[in-house]
This record gives sequence, C-alpha cells and structure tokens, in this order.
Amino acid sequence: MKIRIFEAEPWECPGFSVLQREQDLTCIDGALTAENASEFADVDIVSTFIYSDLRQSVLEQLGALKMIATRSTGYDHIDVDYCQEHGIVISNVPQYGQNTVAEHVFGLLLTISHNLYQAIDRTRRGDFSPKGLQGFDLYGKTLGVIGTGHIGLHVIHIARGFSMRVIAYDMKPNAEAAERLGFEYVDMDRLLGESDVITLHVPGSAKTQGLISSGAFEKMKKGVVLINTARGEVVDMQALIRALAEGKVAAAGLDVLPEEPVIREEAELLRSVYQHTHNLESLLANSVVLRLRNVVVTPHSAFNTREAVQRIIKVTAENIAAFITDRPQNIAPARTGGHA
Repeated sequence: MKIRIFEAEPWECPGFSVLQREQDLTCIDGALTAENASEFADVDIVSTFIYSDLRQSVLEQLGALKMIATRSTGYDHIDVDYCQEHGIVISNVPQYGQNTVAEHVFGLLLTISHNLYQAIDRTRRGDFSPKGLQGFDLYGKTLGVIGTGHIGLHVIHIARGFSMRVIAYDMKPNAEAAERLGFEYVDMDRLLGESDVITLHVPGSAKTQGLISSGAFEKMKKGVVLINTARGEVVDMQALIRALAEGKVAAAGLDVLPEEPVIREEAELLRSVYQHTHNLESLLANSVVLRLRNVVVTPHSAFNTREAVQRIIKVTAENIAAFITDRPQNIAPARTGGHA
C-alpha cells in the first residue's frame, strides 16, 4: 500500500521503518492541504497531525484513500461524516500524554502564579528588582477541572501534590477516581463560582464549542485564572478578552487558540480568502490576546515531549500495521455532535 506520513520531522521517520520494509512509505515534512492533495490521489493511507486539512474538499481529491491515521487523540480536524460515507477508516492515539499535558498545565500555571515570564525577561535586561513581581501560592487554592478523562485526572493528581482543593465537572463522573484522588464533583455553576483556577480538558466538538462564553465568565469568581490545553474553540476568545479587560479573569494560560493553522501560517488577516473561510473576528481576538501581558500563550506544544511523541509514533505505526492486516484498532468512534 502507498502510505504518506505528513508533518513528520526527520527524526520521527525511523519510527515507521517497520512499515517501510513491505509498503511504499514516504515521510513528508509539510502538511496535507487543499493545494497539494491532488498529488496524493493514489495514496491508500495518510497519517497526519492536526494541522493538515482533512475537510471534504481535500478528501474528495484522495480517490484511493482507505485510512487516516491521525497522530492525535482528537479528530475534530477530520470530516468524520465524509469518511463514514466513503468507507475511510480513522484511527487515533487514545492515550499518549496524559502526564505530559498535565505537566504543561502546571508549567503555565506556575508561570502565571510566580510571574516567571516577566521575572526572566527583567533579569535578562539586568534588572533584579522584585517590584511588581509578587505572585500567589497554589497551596490551598481551589482548582476547578472541567473534564476528568485521562489528562484531567492526572492534573488532579498533580494538584493534590500542591495541596490544592479540587472540584470537578464531567458529564460522566468517575466516583472511584474522586474517592482515590480526593476531589469532589460539582455542577458547572458551582465550579465556575468557587474556583480560583479553572483548567479545561474536554474534546473539541459541537457541544463544547464556546463552552466558556460570556455567560460562563459572569459566573466566575473575580480574579480567576483560566488554563486551556484542550481545544481553542472551547473558549470564546472575544469574551475572554472582555473578561481580562474587566479584571474578572486575572490571567490566562493558553496552549491552544481558535484558527490555529491560520495563525501558524502567519496569514494576512484581511485577505478576502480568509474573510470567507475563517472567522475573522476570532482571528483578530487571537491577535490581541497574544499581546496581553497577563496571558501566557504556547504554540500547542503541551504534548510535545520526546517521550510522548515516541509513544504517538509507536501507536500510529501499530494502527497502520493492524489495518493492513485487516485487524484495525483504535478506530475513532462515530461523531455524535462532535478530539489532545
């Protein structure tokens, strides 16, 4: 079979060498896009990360496609309905970095709580004054965790090590984990109202898009800190900017933003093509938030440790090998209103 691995750095390619012995496999540094999709019309299997374009208009150009092996847990970047209609199997990597992403959550939070970005920047300029750098303890603070899957539970495990009080919301509470880790499930309104820090760990879907909106911010405690390592679309960026300006949100740590691929490509915001195909208001809001001093933004890198990426490659190679031998595994479930 013809297999193409997109968005692959040179050091990642040897991880797929087990497939290369018997298959026509090539690693490609760039993403799969509407512009280059026609070049891969005869490819049977593609493996991408989340920056490749897997909308219907792209998939239609891949006439021989039988499988998409996404190197992510989330698959909201793929037109699942089109794949189901055309018998294209989607496999994902269900678990690879629950500890990795959870550690990044606390990297963002500690950067905010100890003003690390400002402190490092100041000392690099030769200024060792502590004025204006006073932070706050995590000890005793209430952490609200929205979503208690593998990552959310690992966040709670770390939070308990900081002696934080933890409350959580999930549509499917895990009573065993709550007892074992020592946290309490509450309804969403109570979580928003009691939390000093709120961290998001829900998949991207139609149900979670705009979950944290103006109404949610109004219910939050004044001076709350918001952390998002889930999906950019979960937070209404314009509402977040208003909440930051009004002081309702004291600071935010964001590893994800809406319209990430466009930002990553440094698109010209006012070009007509982007006005038609992307949410311009969201793009502009992202541009503003990147420049706010009380917002820490990282480039969707929470997952990106050597160990986590190696786990992703291993599982993806296994997914492809299983499909080739008619034993597909880690099949992404059907979308029911809509995930890393």
